[in-house]
Order: sequence, then structure tokens, then C-alpha cells
Amino acid sequence: MPVEITRELIADRLGRVTYDRFLFYLMGPYKSFNLNYVLSEEDRREIDIDDLPGPLRRLFRNKDDINAAQALLRRVQGELRTDPGVNAFLALDVDIDTDDVDAVTQSIEYARCSNATAFVVPFLGHNFGVGEEAGSILENLAATHGERLIFVHEDDVTSAMIRSASVRWDLRVETYETEDELVAKLRRFAGGIMHRERRGELDQLE
Repeated sequence: MPVEITRELIADRLGRVTYDRFLFYLMGPYKSFNLNYVLSEEDRREIDIDDLPGPLRRLFRNKDDINAAQALLRRVQGELRTDPGVNAFLALDVDIDTDDVDAVTQSIEYARCSNATAFVVPFLGHNFGVGEEAGSILENLAATHGERLIFVHEDDVTSAMIRSASVRWDLRVETYETEDELVAKLRRFAGGIMHRERRGELDQLE
């Protein structure tokens, strides 16, 4: 029997924080991007890594470091759960098997149930799957939840998908240079949503 994703189910599977009922869904790559994903061994032999610009050299990181993107999301999640104390979560935290509900459907429902959703895209992120899920969320929810969505990408990231999303769905897009700046922008975004809910400008989610 398919699992019904509700605010209650999500909140019940997360730890306690100051604002338990304010759900903040964080989306982003779980693996760091590495050019080994897309270049053959022969291609890599022909490249002198030391001659590449700094940002490109970072893409040849050791495969042992591929979890750096998920670690970033976890640190950001911890910061938001501490201050301002919102119930920030990753899809992994709700622990629904993809055999019961596919990953894209899960993401759409998590965003639908959340007070705020952020797409976090670091330069080192392996972002192919994230782009697909973000597009699916925007297709399904931009009209009703657009003001609750934000796309925050590292300065070095350029993407036709990001540019088109900001135009097609009037999506709020921000950039960041440092992790502290990323956290600060997400805190402000969450605070703004809270304020608008309290003033009645956005519906209170039960």
C-alpha cells in the first residue's frame, strides 16, 4: 500500500526543534560532482590538471570526497534547526522507501507539505538528479507554492535551467559565495515566510 506523505508524517519522523510545525525542505545534490563521472580514462590522461583554472581543478577531487555535497546540506540543516529553530529536513530523514513512493513524487509531496523549500546547488554538486526533481516540483507547485520556493546556487554555478526557472516560474534565485552567506540567506527566507504567515499574507499550514 502506498505511503501517504503528510505534514504529520514528516514532523513525526524528525527531531524536536523550537518551531516543530515549520517544515523547511532542503534539496540538493548528495554527491559532489567529479569529472570522472563524465570523462573517460583516456580523456583524463590528456588533461594536465595543474594547467586548469582553480574551479575546474576542484572537479578532479578524489572520489573519497564525493559526499562533501551531502555534508554541506547536513551542516546547513543543523544551523537552521538551531537558529531560528525551524524543522529543516532532507528527503533521507523521512525515510520512505523509493519502492513505495518514487523519489520525484516524494520531493513534490515534501515541498507541498513544507512551509518553505530551498534548492541548494553548490559548485561541486552532482546536480543532474536535482535539476530533474526541481523541475518536477516547479511544474507541479510553482502556481500554488511559488512564494515558498527559493533556488540558492554558488556563484560559480551557471545553468540554463536556473535562468529559465527564474523567468518561466518567477522563481526567487539567490547566489552565495560562502557557507555562512548561504545559511544567512536561508535564515532570512525562512524568517520572511514565518512573518508573512503570521500576518496572513500566506496561509498557515496545519
